[in-house]
Amino acid sequence: MREALREAENSFRNKEVPVGAVVVKDGVIIGRGCNRKESLKDPTAHAEIIAITAAANSVGDWRLEGCILYSTLEPCLMCAGAIIQARVSRVVYGAKDEKFGVFGSVIDIRKKGWNWKFEVVSGVLKKDSANLLKKFFKERRDG
Repeated sequence: MREALREAENSFRNKEVPVGAVVVKDGVIIGRGCNRKESLKDPTAHAEIIAITAAANSVGDWRLEGCILYSTLEPCLMCAGAIIQARVSRVVYGAKDEKFGVFGSVIDIRKKGWNWKFEVVSGVLKKDSANLLKKFFKERRDG
């Protein structure tokens, strides 16, 4: 999760909403991503999507079974769809997203009958993740 926070800090420095993600397989990071919506002018350029794409390219397969996705923020519906499609085995996230989070905050998509089941762990380094987001939005308001 600390590596995901480093990715979020990269987003922060680049004036992007500070969300970071990494994908880990067998203890090794195989994909990294930070939010790049503004710089790429792409609404799909979420940290999780970028990390999943990098991981799939790294292993040469779209299937990421046995992988863990660490994200500093609870994934949105789009990212959850990518997690299911990629067959990620576990999602670990920090801060809850009360506006868009789909692992319990707004809805819980795990209650649907998907063909892929995965574990979700929430609240890991939640304060660090939330504080970075708060700092970003405070600077935007004050700036």
